[in-house]
Amino acid sequence: MSGFQDMMKKAQALQSKMADVEARLETLEVLGTAGGDLVKITLSGKGAVKAVALDPSLLREDEREVLEDLIVAAFADAKQKMAALTQKEMAQAMGGLQLPPGFTPPGL
Repeated sequence: MSGFQDMMKKAQALQSKMADVEARLETLEVLGTAGGDLVKITLSGKGAVKAVALDPSLLREDEREVLEDLIVAAFADAKQKMAALTQKEMAQAMGGLQLPPGFTPPGL
């Protein structure tokens, strides 16, 4: 029965580490950019857009489509950076145990 109890203790410790990582990720932010920094989007660890900065040169009617495309690209950049940061934080919490590619813990 001792093996089962050890396994349960390890599972509880892992669950605690995961909760700590989730709490830390909530405090993190990444900056996604596009168009040579003409568009910048700040994304929270939970995936919420916190800020958008647009270069004034893009605020013209004839630049509308370019601006729309750059916003999408900046968001995608920020999302990719946050996914990489999340993967890194989870790997550290797991003691170097590799997580499957694309793994995102529930709630993140």
